[in-house]
Amino acid sequence: MISGPIIVMTGTPGTGKTSTAQLLAASSASLDPPFSLRHINVGDLIKDKSLHDGWDEEWQSWNVNEDKLERIIEERPAGEGLILDWHTCDAYPERWADLVVVLRCDHTTLWERLEKRNYPLNKIQENNESEIMQVVLDEALLSYPAEIVVELKSDTPEDMENNVDRILQWAKVWREERAQEEER
Repeated sequence: MISGPIIVMTGTPGTGKTSTAQLLAASSASLDPPFSLRHINVGDLIKDKSLHDGWDEEWQSWNVNEDKLERIIEERPAGEGLILDWHTCDAYPERWADLVVVLRCDHTTLWERLEKRNYPLNKIQENNESEIMQVVLDEALLSYPAEIVVELKSDTPEDMENNVDRILQWAKVWREERAQEEER
């Protein structure tokens, strides 16, 4: 049985990772033949399963225990694909990723999204600067082979739908290639 792909969905907070990942997971059943892409919000998983070594006050985030995270994610059922949704991607082993999607957003749109989330001004500024300086994209390109990293615009609902369609097409080709490899 062919395992589904592991898709790393990353980007600055507010670029639409979770919404895109949820739509992608729901839409994966429309593939012919359908297969499961399970969405994992990695930030929630880290918090809920205590996959951390405590809280970092300065960065207002958990200090991730990468070994614990790796063990949990590698327990996936045979045949299941994953969408790993998180604002960073360098915590995952390179061997995991079949596709790394970096969502990008216009900085004005991003600012408005983060304001609606009631982020403190310093976090809005920090995330906006990160997006302008393409920090997450650079991190992805340093962590994975360039041929599996794709940068997608995520400013509008139409962008999100187009991105999901594009990733589903990629998944279909990915699965066909794996089936051919298995036949050999």
